Amino acid sequence: MAEPWVPVDEYLCDLLLEPDPILDAVLEASREGGLPPIAVAPNQGKLLNLLVRFLGATSVLEIGTLGGYSTIWMARALPEGGRLITLEALEKHATVAQANLERAGVAGSVEIRLAPALDSLRQLVDDGAGPFDFVFIDADKENTHRYFELCLQLSHVGTAIFVDNLVRNGGIVDAESTDAQVVGMREFMSYVADEKRVDVTAVQTVGSKGYDGFALAYVTGTG
Repeated sequence: MAEPWVPVDEYLCDLLLEPDPILDAVLEASREGGLPPIAVAPNQGKLLNLLVRFLGATSVLEIGTLGGYSTIWMARALPEGGRLITLEALEKHATVAQANLERAGVAGSVEIRLAPALDSLRQLVDDGAGPFDFVFIDADKENTHRYFELCLQLSHVGTAIFVDNLVRNGGIVDAESTDAQVVGMREFMSYVADEKRVDVTAVQTVGSKGYDGFALAYVTGTG
């Protein structure tokens, strides 16, 4: 029997989200392309869309493109002339994502940068590519605190930074864990708890993607 939060997620999505054949096709193309089924749930995609709209964001940075599903949700929230840069380390993923962006009609406002994310972030800093209004971090968990630190250099006061997959099925509380992803997220939490340039909360979640959670940071200072 499915956990009770799975049908609840299905109920919420069926009730609140309009059918979207394009996004369905994006997920199918990602499956056919051999990408892991780890894209955000539809209601979380809508949450990202709403956050971009709430902020009135015109520039978005995403770390971890996968097949472009979350990218599309955020790109759709941008005003005319808005931009989104998404960072992907694997060429296979970037190829599928580019086709999906074109399928969704948002490729003109999105740039995929293919390289390890730390390298891409450092290049963005060197290029003076910021500041970004909204940042979504959803890549390898081992480097999350390094990603976050570099993202602060690409932010302004008022930037929102959303860090996904924090709770790791409850593993976040296990100080003895040897799971590299849990260790990485614990390092991130220790780092961000002491970071004076942000105001942060963290929320645990359940849903069709299981038991996890996210952190949301508001940048209060830069430099």
